[in-house]
Amino acid sequence: MALINPYINFNGNAEEAFNFYKSVFGGEFANITRFKDMDIPENQFADHEKEKIMHIALPIEKNVLMGNDVPERMGRVNENENRSKISIAAESKEEAERIFNGLSAGGSIEVPMDESPWGSYFGMFRDKYGIEWMVDFDPKHKGKV
Repeated sequence: MALINPYINFNGNAEEAFNFYKSVFGGEFANITRFKDMDIPENQFADHEKEKIMHIALPIEKNVLMGNDVPERMGRVNENENRSKISIAAESKEEAERIFNGLSAGGSIEVPMDESPWGSYFGMFRDKYGIEWMVDFDPKHKGKV
C-alpha cells in the first residue's frame, strides 16, 4: 500500500516548526539539509538564508513528515491560505487526545476532539505555524485510514 507523506513549506521557521512536531511525535530527524549544503555556483543563496532548511524529514512510524523553508527569491508562502490538511489516524482514543493536545498548543481549534456523527473520535485545528491537521480515532479501523 502506498504511503502519503506530507511536505510543508515555511517562510524561514521550518526548523522551529519541526522541533515542535518532534516534541509531539518523538523520534529523530532522518534528514536535515540546509541551503548552505546545496550552495553550488549556479544556485547561490543569500548569506542570511544559508542556515535555513532546504529539506527536513521526521519519520513517524511508517510515514515521513517533510518540509522546507522557501527561499526568498521564490516568494513567500501564504500562511493564511487554505492549505490541505494533514490527517492522522490514531490507534487509540488516548493517542488521539495526546496528538491533538500537543499539536494544537498555541494554535486555533476548529473542531474540538469529540465523537463524530460518522462514529469516530475526531478533532480539527490549525497549529501555531498555520498548518491544518485532522486527528481521528475510528475504533473500527484502529489507526488505519
